[in-house]
Amino acid sequence: MVTNVATALIGIGDMWIVGRLGDPAAQGAVDVGARLFAVLFTVMNFLKTGTTGLVAQEGTRAGREAQVSVLMRGITVGFAIAVMLLIAKPVIQPLFLSLLGAEDAVLGAARTYADIRYWSAPGVMLNLALIGFLVGRRQMAAVLVFEVAYNALNVGLGLWLVLEMDMGIAGIGWSSFIAEYVKLAAVMLFVFRGDVTGHLLKVLAKGSFLRWQSLQPFLSVNRDLFLRTLVLMIALAALTRLSAERGAVVLAANGIIYQLFVFTALLLDGFENAAQVLNGERYGARDRHGFVQYIRALLVRGIAVAAVVAAAFYALAGPILTSFAATPGVARAAQESAVWLVLIPFAGVAGFVFDGVFVGASWTRALLGTMLGAALIYAAMLWLTWPMGNQGLWLSFTAFLIARAVLQALWLPRLIRTSMA
Repeated sequence: MVTNVATALIGIGDMWIVGRLGDPAAQGAVDVGARLFAVLFTVMNFLKTGTTGLVAQEGTRAGREAQVSVLMRGITVGFAIAVMLLIAKPVIQPLFLSLLGAEDAVLGAARTYADIRYWSAPGVMLNLALIGFLVGRRQMAAVLVFEVAYNALNVGLGLWLVLEMDMGIAGIGWSSFIAEYVKLAAVMLFVFRGDVTGHLLKVLAKGSFLRWQSLQPFLSVNRDLFLRTLVLMIALAALTRLSAERGAVVLAANGIIYQLFVFTALLLDGFENAAQVLNGERYGARDRHGFVQYIRALLVRGIAVAAVVAAAFYALAGPILTSFAATPGVARAAQESAVWLVLIPFAGVAGFVFDGVFVGASWTRALLGTMLGAALIYAAMLWLTWPMGNQGLWLSFTAFLIARAVLQALWLPRLIRTSMA
């Protein structure tokens, strides 16, 4: 959970830094750029979650050499995706910026940011597979160190490049780019040492990790996770697009609310990571009782943490939003939607836990189905609440989170009965 909080700080840090420039267009541009990479990079998060679940299962089923084979499949697939993203950059980047509603000054600043950060794609893809491997092996202390150092480097570079070197929004792009590759070098040095090196040499000598029989389960799990995450990213992109239609001030205000939502989500998503590993291990051992007990324990703890987060936002939302806002107008617009910061933790927590359970057990087709169902409810809510303005937008998003958890809860008993009889 603490590791995920560190991850959340990169977007929050960027929004805070650009807020020092006092330009709503620049702050809106960072939000648009962040959403662009949420679509491009976060949609590839299946490399991490899929690797984590399969590594956890292999740990109780086949041993460490099999875990390294999973890692090498993740690295191979991740590198291939990165190459395709770079080749497609001239088409993807302008298309996505247009779809996200960036115009005029916001578009120019967002293009500057995206032109730089886009080239971090290979580092992002490989880091996803490597971090997934470490999480699957319960090496969370190491992951925490890497994420904290990565975010500290990113924020420190951003402050220096933007405020001291006067590079503006380009400095934020460069800080993210440099931090990503420093992180990759450090994680690779940590992973490929000791017994992992010996297992790696054996896996490479056999070459079996690239055979279709070995790749097929990995690709099947990750295909479903990719599509599920793509649906989620489209839902988040709709939030940006509809915010942009309400002007630069509302876009900037919703961008701040969104980054605080990301902070909340990644905090609660720590329970997803725990479920991926703990339930993945119990699924690999076919321990039905332990599997169910972990679900209950994680839900109780998740709700408790959601309550703490909600209480903190209830007490501190005003000064937090003011500190991030580029102008008083942005601060006022953000504070009008502050109530959603209190409600969203409760709306999302069960879904995060169930996500981890489904991934740990490789029930990825069911996970995709529940996401599609929730997305349909979200689309209907956006249409119904359009007359409510910005509050309707956040109401629809909250309903989306609730629908996802309800559908997962309804499907879960059947999956347990059929898969762990």
